[in-house]
Amino acid sequence: MGKEIERKFLVNIRKWKPEVEKVFIRQGYLCNDPERTVRIRIVENEAFLTIKGISKGITRNEFNYPIPVFEAEELIKLSLNIPIEKYRYKILFKEKLWEVDEFTGENKGLFLAEIELESEDEQIEIPPWIDKEVSEDKRYFNSYLSQNPISGWDI
Repeated sequence: MGKEIERKFLVNIRKWKPEVEKVFIRQGYLCNDPERTVRIRIVENEAFLTIKGISKGITRNEFNYPIPVFEAEELIKLSLNIPIEKYRYKILFKEKLWEVDEFTGENKGLFLAEIELESEDEQIEIPPWIDKEVSEDKRYFNSYLSQNPISGWDI
């Protein structure tokens, strides 16, 4: 069984200057309830079915399976809400891999950074372009953003 231990942060875009390539990601949710999510993700010419369990702190069960892209294209049409579209940048900082997502569409303007950890208490150095931690703020889960895009938030 896979475990995801992940911290999420808002990115200060005035301080962040990406100098790495980006990939386009499109993902939709087939199931999105408090106990589990089922996601279809297409990244360039690859596709995945992912099932995630309930979060306990910053840890949750995660199962990820490659599927044919043509099947993912059909499955994403069954999404409960609008699919999430974003560009992902992979950045190595202090020997740790950070993924920064630049959202488009209804979530345009949102930049989130994520880092996967080996344990919940793993110590990391925070890059200077990080603004604020939102790891346990469910509004910043992609599944929530597909239902409640930031374009509709009162900020």
